[in-house]
Amino acid sequence: MDNDLVLKNRLKAARAEKNISQSELANMTGVSRQTISSIETGQFNPTAKLALLICIALNKKFEDLFYFE
Repeated sequence: MDNDLVLKNRLKAARAEKNISQSELANMTGVSRQTISSIETGQFNPTAKLALLICIALNKKFEDLFYFE
C-alpha cells in the first residue's frame, strides 16, 4: 500500500445529517470535543476502536465515514 495515502473523513457531514454537535458526539464516544474537532480537520487519525465507536454513534459503516485520498 502507498505510504503517501492520507486518511480523510466525512465526519462533519455525517454529524450535520444527524444534527449532532461535536460535544454530543464526544460524549457518545468517550472523548473530548477537541478530539472530534481534530479528527474532522484531519489533524488526528482516530484509533480503530474510536473510529468504530464513531461509526456506531452515527449509525454509519466505516467506509461511509473514512476513506483514503
